[in-house]
Amino acid sequence: MTEKTLNLRGLKCPLPALRAKKALSGLTGGDVLILECTDPLTAIDIPNLLRQTGDSLEDKSEADGVLTFRVLKR
Repeated sequence: MTEKTLNLRGLKCPLPALRAKKALSGLTGGDVLILECTDPLTAIDIPNLLRQTGDSLEDKSEADGVLTFRVLKR
């Protein structure tokens, strides 16, 4: 299991979701991807992306305007 962090701060829709999708395609099952986003629309886009890919959202938090998603690759 590896853990990778993707800094998506400053990117606007749809770029965070597109880059997250590309990063997830390079991971294997059991790997964790941490996404750091500042676009408020990612609160909608990332869960929708995960419904499409079948990966799971393990945790979501917000601090100082940064949304952080912890995604488990299936």
